[in-house]
Amino acid sequence: MEQFKIFLRDDYIKLGQALKAAGLVENGADAKAAIQDGEAKVNGEVEYQRGKKLYEGDEVMFADTLIKILK
Repeated sequence: MEQFKIFLRDDYIKLGQALKAAGLVENGADAKAAIQDGEAKVNGEVEYQRGKKLYEGDEVMFADTLIKILK
């Protein structure tokens, strides 16, 4: 399993943006499709909202990659 860390510049990052920042999707349309298909988990729960706000301490699992949100 790969791990990727995203360091917040603001208070949060949206799920779709996080997937793009980690290089796991090409663009917003790909992120939207993957999220709507239930491929992303936020803190162990399947998340279907591309605009889900992620804060420091949140973890996203996507395509066998763990994304950690850090400040």
